[in-house]
Amino acid sequence: MNRGQRGKLAMATAALGIGLLSVTGCGYINPQQTSEQYSASDGTSTHLGPLQLRNMMIISAGEDKPGRVIGAVYNTSSTDVLLTVNGAGGSQTQIPVKKNSYTLLNDSNDEAILSSTGGKPGTMAEVSISEDGTSQNAQFKVPVLDATIADYKQYLPSSAPTRTDTATPTSTPTSSANH
Repeated sequence: MNRGQRGKLAMATAALGIGLLSVTGCGYINPQQTSEQYSASDGTSTHLGPLQLRNMMIISAGEDKPGRVIGAVYNTSSTDVLLTVNGAGGSQTQIPVKKNSYTLLNDSNDEAILSSTGGKPGTMAEVSISEDGTSQNAQFKVPVLDATIADYKQYLPSSAPTRTDTATPTSTPTSSANH
């Protein structure tokens, strides 16, 4: 190979190397969306000790109206837990969750109602959550939604609660059931 051919080969190799780096470099520089956790639904998620709250939201007809908390609460501990959700203006609801189980806040359980949402539908309302028997508490924002989406109409509270409502926990099947 003469000097001119080696130069052309070196330039071609360098161009190929730069081309490969530019193609594969995109994945190195840009974050992978599959490695980032996010709420893929309308609600938000958070953790509080052994409790994992998923797809939490408030369904309400207005800012100063009652709002129903819906979502799922998972308890990974070996003891029953009572989750307290504090909303705007001193509104409060409590949700019992059995040990190593979960509670779905939907139409099959008692309603978890806050007397005031603290936000207009379409906004985020800040709520405070706490676990009974511990000093653990946290604040996080949940979306306030109304019946604009037809699927949420069934969750609109009918009137303001006169007491602190308590949702009924859902128990998980045991491993010996129906096997």
